Amino acid sequence: MQARMSNPVMILPDANEGIQALLKAAYKGGVPRKTLGLVHLRASQINGCSYCVDSGARSAKKEGETDERLFAVAAWRETPYFTDAERAALALTEAATRLADQTDPVSDEIWEEAARHYDEKGLAAVILMIATTNLFNRLNATTRQMAGQGW
Repeated sequence: MQARMSNPVMILPDANEGIQALLKAAYKGGVPRKTLGLVHLRASQINGCSYCVDSGARSAKKEGETDERLFAVAAWRETPYFTDAERAALALTEAATRLADQTDPVSDEIWEEAARHYDEKGLAAVILMIATTNLFNRLNATTRQMAGQGW
């Protein structure tokens, strides 16, 4: 396989500046970088974005993430490796990424559990990371950006 075209943010660099600004804002929301990395990885797994799964796992590893946790992200509910706050962020990630799967995708239960662990600024950071990751995933999957390939 090969990419269909260059990543759109490389063709339209102003878009990349905007996306980087979104990420920078998310990282200033008070949520641990490791948690945001897990959010990015889980959304990318759901969306089948090989580029983001690969780069997300590599970035998380550089941030000190363990192999056990990285290997278990897709099955986070059945593993002992994640904190309650991380579980809440991962549940919110799955719900917000799978919006079309049910009529009330982000249930009150999921929202309330996330709100129990994160203040409004933290929730904003998690939601912004979910949304930005979904944007990345759609750009990369549509243009078939390949895992291990740089932009």
